[in-house]
Amino acid sequence: MGAFLNTQISDHICYIQLDRGKSNAMHLEMIEEISNTFQTLKDDPTIFAVVLQGKEGFFTSGLDLITLYQYDEAQMRTFWDKFINLIEQLVSFPKPFVTAVTGHSPAGGCVLALCSDYRVMAAGEYIIGLNEVPVGIIVPSSIFELYSFWIGSGNASRFLLEGKLLNPQEALSAGLIDEVVNFDRIQGTATRKIKQYLQFEPNAWQASKLNIRKHLIQQVQETKGAAIDQVLERWWAPSTRSILKTIIDNLTKKS
Repeated sequence: MGAFLNTQISDHICYIQLDRGKSNAMHLEMIEEISNTFQTLKDDPTIFAVVLQGKEGFFTSGLDLITLYQYDEAQMRTFWDKFINLIEQLVSFPKPFVTAVTGHSPAGGCVLALCSDYRVMAAGEYIIGLNEVPVGIIVPSSIFELYSFWIGSGNASRFLLEGKLLNPQEALSAGLIDEVVNFDRIQGTATRKIKQYLQFEPNAWQASKLNIRKHLIQQVQETKGAAIDQVLERWWAPSTRSILKTIIDNLTKKS
């Protein structure tokens, strides 16, 4: 049990539940904990696969804008460095990895889900997608590539520039998620998919997965420095700060 994650192991499958407040919004320490956990699971020969899940209502709302808004320049650079490292780590995670999208999953929440091999989403009035552009955050090209990997570059381009958020059925039609089930069936459905993957010879499966993702992994590595500089330049721009402040004021009024 970590500060922001609950983990359970059953049948050589590790179930990781994001557990930070109501919406599982991610700050630096939570990113570090997810990263450390996945590194441990990658290295542990007794763990064959991973299911990442949220809580009913939220997978994760993405980055914790309220906390990030307070970070100074050094903290912000560290945050983005670790966040992009986490994306690279999850995209290149060799073992079967399924996300149980238990509710809302915009922005950074959608990015985490995109890194997995298969996404099961809870039915309901939930949204998933990349809505960074309307917030004033630049989406790195590697994240666009990751979006395109699943939904094609035409849809990824259209959705990204509109900041489009999709409901579960729309996300299913677009190929952003793979199944929609009621919340009470979500973990069982994710487990069934994992067990299907685990029927195959593991070395062949893992090598094939990494071959398929080779271009994606390279993209994240090669564009990382430029991506961080670009994101940070916009982050500190007065127009972005103003949008963020409005969003944060609305969020803090609601809570």
